[in-house]
Amino acid sequence: MDSPSKLQFVGARSNVLLRVIDIIIITVSLLIIMHGYNLAFDKDYLLMLVGVLFFYSYIGESFGLYRSWRLGRFSTICRLVVFNVTLAFLLMTLVLFLFKYSELYSRVTIAGWYLLSVIILISWRFCVREVKRVRRAKGFNVQKIAIVGLTEIGKNLYDEIIKHDELGFECVGFYDDREPSRLDEFDPSLIVGSINDAVELARSGQVIKLYVCLPMIAEKRIASIIEALGDSTADVLITPDFLLKNLMNGRIGSVGEVDTISVFESPVNGMRRFYKRSFDIVFSLCAIVGISPVLIGVAIAVYMSSPGAILFKQDRYGLDGRKIKVWKFRSMSVTENADKVVQASKGDARITNVGAFIRRTSLDELPQFFNVLMGDMSVVGPRPHAVAHNEEYRKLVTYYMLRHKVLPGITGWAQVNGWRGETDTLDKMEKRIEFDLAYIRNWTLWWDIKIVFLTLFKGFVGKNVY
Repeated sequence: MDSPSKLQFVGARSNVLLRVIDIIIITVSLLIIMHGYNLAFDKDYLLMLVGVLFFYSYIGESFGLYRSWRLGRFSTICRLVVFNVTLAFLLMTLVLFLFKYSELYSRVTIAGWYLLSVIILISWRFCVREVKRVRRAKGFNVQKIAIVGLTEIGKNLYDEIIKHDELGFECVGFYDDREPSRLDEFDPSLIVGSINDAVELARSGQVIKLYVCLPMIAEKRIASIIEALGDSTADVLITPDFLLKNLMNGRIGSVGEVDTISVFESPVNGMRRFYKRSFDIVFSLCAIVGISPVLIGVAIAVYMSSPGAILFKQDRYGLDGRKIKVWKFRSMSVTENADKVVQASKGDARITNVGAFIRRTSLDELPQFFNVLMGDMSVVGPRPHAVAHNEEYRKLVTYYMLRHKVLPGITGWAQVNGWRGETDTLDKMEKRIEFDLAYIRNWTLWWDIKIVFLTLFKGFVGKNVY
């Protein structure tokens, strides 16, 4: 067979047609609304259209709107569409308002354009989904897959395929060479053939994807499967039986001719870093301007409450474990920054009256928006701990230092889930790290926005904050 070899560990092809149709729908929606109100399509509306399309496309790429429909639920896709359109229109409206062009446009037209765009974008996706469902029920556009290895990870994969029929996968069965006595608790009848049978199915094109779910200690067997399929067009996907939940952005790369898989690497790289930094700069600037009266008021209260500096700059670990100076309003009568720092506790005599209030409400953290502007912190990320606490807990909590694979944040996933304040037990710190690492592994810009939103309602206070 002359087809090029192809080895895919993850995959979803860009759907160019979907992008073009979205652009056409948004454009036509505007023309329909303008025609209904007898408005002329002039350069002003053309400028607004280009702006909305730019923001929509930018946001869509950032949040994976155009990933393969096989990789996500339809309800999630619909939510992404609504979010993308809403944010695109809000950003464009904000730009028009800031540059004082908003009076040139009909508010009714913009509102109608937004609603019609949302309705048509979702409706056509719904129609496509139903057509796909019907066709797949008749056996069209169904991707047949085979699973090599009746293992725990293989069985989990099979269960997910059965659960999510919208993926359009049909599993033809498990393939394994082991004797029934070596299959642990699994039913031997699930095996429909040997590994060589699975390889032949893939080489003959009877299955599109071959999932290799063998234990990683069987590396020679895995290598032989990959080699045997080197002259086929089947997608070969390896699902390791270890490390998966601990991978930090498991990206495939190479050093010269040697292939590598990153185990612990920041997910915020390339354009993602640009997206996150853009969000940080815009949001922190807006926040500083918006809360400037609060900043001035708290500064005066701290100055009047007790002798000492208004701001306290504490050594913390930032990105990649580098030391940074984190700004806070001083809330104690002392400013501890030594090798041994005692966490604030209930009734702590070091905390001033004003300090107790600003700590409970997280007002003491507001100067950290300047840290964000300087690039030492992000709006959202794992909360930075004192250096002394880092040195203590990195020896006690597994994967503790992986939280430094991204910039520390003013707020974070752990904080909005209640894990903020004093960590007087190891369990509390372990729980905080669990949420921090979940955030890092699954980071998206949308998740940052969600955390900021949740922070407004439940991230400023906590039962363990003193």
